[in-house]
Amino acid sequence: MLPVRRNNQTWVPDIFNDFFDNNWMERPKATCPAINVLETPEAYQLELAAPGMTKADFDIHLDEDGDLVINMEKKVDEKHEHEKGHYVRREFSYSKFQQTMLLPEDTDREKISAKVENGVLTVNLPKVKKVEVEKARKQISID
Repeated sequence: MLPVRRNNQTWVPDIFNDFFDNNWMERPKATCPAINVLETPEAYQLELAAPGMTKADFDIHLDEDGDLVINMEKKVDEKHEHEKGHYVRREFSYSKFQQTMLLPEDTDREKISAKVENGVLTVNLPKVKKVEVEKARKQISID
């Protein structure tokens, strides 16, 4: 099983999603970053598009259910001080994103790592080695 997004919007029928997704309606400016998932024999790798973000903008942790939670928050306050006059217009920018990913059972949760480089957050999810899984499933005899 690959890492998958947890979908909390199951109560809205597809017909409503199709209706509200028409181009003639104004859409909110908030978007979810694109996520790629790569599987190799040794690990899963998540790549999340995060242009302009730094590692300080992220909080990545495992929740109480063992799911991977990625929080991203960016506040930008453009201040241009002038000696003469006052602001007639100032622009603020604020972005916030949270994504919960259900992790496969063979993920080694103790060895998860992440880095941000060139506008991409990469989360490495190593797999538990098969030998470790077999040891964990050892049958215990009853005396």
